[in-house]
Amino acid sequence: MSSATTISVEDTSETPEVNPWLIGVVVSLAAFMEVLDTSIANVALPHIAGSMGASNDESTWVLTSYLVSNAIVLPISGFLVGLLGRKRFFLICIAFFTVSSFLCGLAPSLGLLLLFRVLQGAFGGGLQPMTQAILADTFPPEKRGLAFALYGVTAICAPAIGPTLGGWLTDNYSWRWIFYINVPVGVLAVILVSQLVKDPPYLVREKNRKTSFDFVGFGILAIAVGALQVALDKGQEDDWFGSHFITALLIIAAVGLISLVIWEWFHKEPIVDVHLFKIFNFMSSCVMFFVVGIVLFSSTVLLPQFLQTLMGYTAQKAGMVLSAAAILLLILLQIVGRLTTRLQARHILAFGWITLALGMILLQIVGRLTTRLQARHILAFGWITLALGMYVTCKRIDLLISFGSATWLRIVQYLPVGFLFVPLTMTGYVGVPKTKTNAAAGLMNFMRNIGQSVGTSAVTTLIARRSQYHQSVLAVYTRSPQFNATVAELTTRLSHAGFDLYEAQQAALVKTYDALNAQAQALSYVDVYWLLAVTSALMFLLCFLLEKNEPGASGEIQVH
Repeated sequence: MSSATTISVEDTSETPEVNPWLIGVVVSLAAFMEVLDTSIANVALPHIAGSMGASNDESTWVLTSYLVSNAIVLPISGFLVGLLGRKRFFLICIAFFTVSSFLCGLAPSLGLLLLFRVLQGAFGGGLQPMTQAILADTFPPEKRGLAFALYGVTAICAPAIGPTLGGWLTDNYSWRWIFYINVPVGVLAVILVSQLVKDPPYLVREKNRKTSFDFVGFGILAIAVGALQVALDKGQEDDWFGSHFITALLIIAAVGLISLVIWEWFHKEPIVDVHLFKIFNFMSSCVMFFVVGIVLFSSTVLLPQFLQTLMGYTAQKAGMVLSAAAILLLILLQIVGRLTTRLQARHILAFGWITLALGMILLQIVGRLTTRLQARHILAFGWITLALGMYVTCKRIDLLISFGSATWLRIVQYLPVGFLFVPLTMTGYVGVPKTKTNAAAGLMNFMRNIGQSVGTSAVTTLIARRSQYHQSVLAVYTRSPQFNATVAELTTRLSHAGFDLYEAQQAALVKTYDALNAQAQALSYVDVYWLLAVTSALMFLLCFLLEKNEPGASGEIQVH
């Protein structure tokens, strides 16, 4: 057996002047606001298009513009911290995110709304990585699991709550309120962060060091990431490589990203610290964050889409499935309003608080496990249970699924993510110098952001392509005796219902074709869930290549 060598990783935490948990709650509040905004606008797009006289295709730029500017800022947030100081940068991001949210609500035209969404995405890009970095510096390594569990609430639950909350606000008030709700939260966050958060000494020294802005690197980054995000968002709509526009964007993105890595690798003061990818744990964490983005966002898109397009669910009812799967946070306000006419308010409150407590307990259990078990073992458990959840979905999802079964399937899919996020975030910091904490946080969140975009585009394309495949396979059965018997039986029933023979035959063929098409689409969803299950299983294997850590120790890892 080879002997193990202990490598001590420098403690990045500083003793805060106030309770660190208070700091954790405050900074997580700002991150929750930003994560919520990435998904809350989805359901309001038809209302935005209608009120501004725009087409549905034009309204999707409300999402694309936000994602593009957000993705550009994420990887350079570490550089901006060194230039401005973390607290100042964090406060600027919160303040201008709040102002741009208010301006989005006031926007009189689609052009101005898109401009304000670009600003909102740009300033929102610094909120998640800064929250993560502040928690890493505020808590000692042995308590980071608990701290990241708190942050996990924002990253895991906000995407599930966003569509439901956005739909309720849009239906009952106006789409403008999906932006206005950020204002009081942002103002409160600015006040509390300015009073509670301080930069640790190493960041103060870093800020005083003169740095030059890498304009070339930033330009390449903006062009490459912007082209990639637009291509991913519009690819399926324009038939991917069947469109010269999408093909050109993908080429620009590929050449740009390769050029960026080469340029930043040799630049003395890179705006994106690509040298961090030499650290195996960090690189592996980025890969896993990318896959988490794909799986988490894909499954968030898949199930409601299946329920709405094939099962006839309304957007609100499909949103209830997602919200129930989160097991925590908000009970739909409209449902609560109706329940108050039938149940005592104290009983509704009790139910709301106990479900909130259960969700928090789950994340805290995972956080505490990181002090007793190796992070890679918790990660392996999370990935294999996620793969099993997707496998169960493959076996159970069909056109006869009930609301209760769909809710349980979503819970099976969603709960394993709680066992991934906390140890994955911890693993990413193992071996990273404390001066690189902010850069590491930005890159990890960037990979998750890109994963979300890739996942959404991939599942949309796969559903369309696999549906066509299954439809062609099932079409063979239209020449079978069973098919003809089915059409004949349906024709007879329609004739008895009052149709003449010709109309009954045509209606029977249409209904049978619709059933065949629905079955083909259902099979395509099964294919995608199989792919997500296999992907998760591969990540399970990658976990055992990660470096061992000493649970509860001050950031030590074991290298064989």
